[in-house]
Amino acid sequence: MASRTGRRTSRGQTGRRKYGTKAGQKVKRAMHEMHEGKLRSGRSGKRVTSRKHAIAIGLSEARRAGGKVPKKAGP
Repeated sequence: MASRTGRRTSRGQTGRRKYGTKAGQKVKRAMHEMHEGKLRSGRSGKRVTSRKHAIAIGLSEARRAGGKVPKKAGP
């Protein structure tokens, strides 16, 4: 079987998205704050209790900081 050669994309060998180390650090910090009960959301300042919400906040901060994060999935 011939191996495929071509351009590299933002997806790895397994077809999943690749995130940079900055993204991982931001998500880790957001999860830590959530578990401590200190993570707040947006302008309302409500406490975040959802794991998915904490991950979204971490990725959003990484995007703003210029980290390697794949684009948001469109509708």
